[in-house]
Amino acid sequence: MWCRNCNIETNEKNCPICGQFTEEDTPVEIMWCGECNVPIIRSVNDAAREICPICGRKTRHLSADLRPVFPEERLLLELLLDKKPNEFAGKSVWASNSRYYIDGKSVALSASTFQTADTDMLAEKLSQYSSDNSYEYFNEIIDRFVLANKDRLFLLKEEAFAFVRHAAAQFDEERIVISFSGGKDSTATADVVVKALSNPSLVHIFGDTTLEFPSTIEYAHRFRENHPQAIFEIARNDEQVFYDVCEDIGPPARMMRWCCSMFKTGPITRVINGFYRNQQILTFYGIRKSESVSRSKYNRIEDNAEAVKIQQQTVASPIFFWKDIDVWLYLLAEKVDFNDAYRLGYDRVGCWCCPNNNQRAQFLSRIYMPEQSKKWRSFLIAFAEKIGKPDPEVYVDSGKWKARQGGNGLPAAGDVKIRFTNCTAEDHAKIYSLVRPYDDELVGMFVPFGKVAPELGKKLLREVVVLDNRTNVPILSIQPFSQDGYEYAVKVKTMNVADHDDLQRMVGYQIRKFNACRKCLKCESICRAGAITIVGDSYYIDPSKCVHCKMCMTAKYLDGGCMMDKYLRTK
Repeated sequence: MWCRNCNIETNEKNCPICGQFTEEDTPVEIMWCGECNVPIIRSVNDAAREICPICGRKTRHLSADLRPVFPEERLLLELLLDKKPNEFAGKSVWASNSRYYIDGKSVALSASTFQTADTDMLAEKLSQYSSDNSYEYFNEIIDRFVLANKDRLFLLKEEAFAFVRHAAAQFDEERIVISFSGGKDSTATADVVVKALSNPSLVHIFGDTTLEFPSTIEYAHRFRENHPQAIFEIARNDEQVFYDVCEDIGPPARMMRWCCSMFKTGPITRVINGFYRNQQILTFYGIRKSESVSRSKYNRIEDNAEAVKIQQQTVASPIFFWKDIDVWLYLLAEKVDFNDAYRLGYDRVGCWCCPNNNQRAQFLSRIYMPEQSKKWRSFLIAFAEKIGKPDPEVYVDSGKWKARQGGNGLPAAGDVKIRFTNCTAEDHAKIYSLVRPYDDELVGMFVPFGKVAPELGKKLLREVVVLDNRTNVPILSIQPFSQDGYEYAVKVKTMNVADHDDLQRMVGYQIRKFNACRKCLKCESICRAGAITIVGDSYYIDPSKCVHCKMCMTAKYLDGGCMMDKYLRTK
């Protein structure tokens, strides 16, 4: 929670210094003025919340949140409602999810409307009537909306600017980064941070996931041109092909979004490592509490190792308490350029094929990205057939693929299963099955345990000894091995430790990494020291950088020791 008056973060509902309500304790509601025909954002604690600040007339409650409907989406709405094109051009149109408000009157569209609509016909009509689509009345409404909410805008700016300065005070400006996704929230955050710090030269990192909307790429280029002083870096994983990975481990699902680490967090980590090595940095994010239940549990300033995806970062969220309508108020009032996808009707802009996208977003993509949408649907149906779904088209079109869990039906699922036998000749020794021959990459997986010392092992057996980093006492012995039933194997013996089972559990994690690694880049993001790099097909831990913190082998930070364990585990 945040106290605007004292500019401090607190866990209390009332500020411990001044006693005022903290930001999280002051919810807002959207009121509607029928006279001015615009929404008004009011605090529920405001005694005058039912009075329009422009005309003085009484207002009424409309919704909990709202977004503007731009003329492009308004035309599409008219077609869906079988209205004449531009019939609503002289009306004030707003929306919340799939519920529209036309001059304050509610019109709801069902999910089936978007699922069954003839998108080819709609695309043709949109093209036919778009030249007559005007922004004239829309701009009048927006000017009135900004005027009606000027006090709200002042409070938003004052509090956000103060928060940014407070968060940035502990960092040199050279170690301050803005995370830029091309969406409205990161756009507003970038503008807030630059203005609050009066520094147009801050580092912006754009995570190009390779799955961006075409308009997002266009906007990123436009943003770069409009901010020539900004250091604008693009983080992109060109080593992996999304469809190839989907073929191997299955498409991402709501609870299994491996794509985030592989195509976003991992590449961003690499850019950060290139700029800052192992320095701790402050990253401003466009995260908002109202976006999801999981985000509502975040702290506004976060540096907890379990909560932060990239360990080098302290993350701060200037617009954490803003509603959708607050973001739009800021962008429209401050004349900030934004991603054109929002004009088409998208209410969120991320990966166009994200499993978190709703039916309306998929419907829009069938109109504006027809070829990509058809290719993705065909892939999903083929995948459903491969894993044995009885009615693949229903499985895909109903959205059941988004709830998929585990690696059932996938050959790759076998790679995460740790197979071992206990050695009968030696105590505390296990023989692990490998999916490929024992090599230096496997030996390198043991660097986090301590000092790897091949010179101390038996050369004829190709044995490698690992010494405890603090005591220089041998704790592990590693050697290639032949075992019935295993095509390839390694024998690992633990010694001179109090808990052999705990050490072997972490050994199992590294064996799983060796067998199942899909170069998801999660390990790179976890390593605060920047010791882990994945180049091509090689997983490497730099002994000179590793601080032996063992975070990469601790379930609290990486369940199962490898992210693939979560995505490929079978029931």
